[in-house]
Amino acid sequence: MFLHVTDAQYCEEYKVEVTFNDGRKGIVDFENSLSGKVFEPLKDLKLFSQLKVDPELDTIVWPNGVDFAPEYIYFLAFRDIPTLQTQFREWGYIAEPNTQLSRA
Repeated sequence: MFLHVTDAQYCEEYKVEVTFNDGRKGIVDFENSLSGKVFEPLKDLKLFSQLKVDPELDTIVWPNGVDFAPEYIYFLAFRDIPTLQTQFREWGYIAEPNTQLSRA
């Protein structure tokens, strides 16, 4: 199943309540994701709060054309859920556990 953002509502500061096509709903804090030339303008809360869901891209977009992949938004919203850790590893958002023992 392809993951899509179906609804997004601005909450406060850099937080957004998101709903996905799998039925999960959560709060995403984008504050630590707004670095780099493309994302820096979103530090302006007036601009950040103007988010919407683009029905063609199936993700959150802003008036300046910036968007995040739905999988990344999902990761931010649910990264602490143990049953999703394998999926997040497959997507590359968390590292594989180190299974080798170091030899001293």
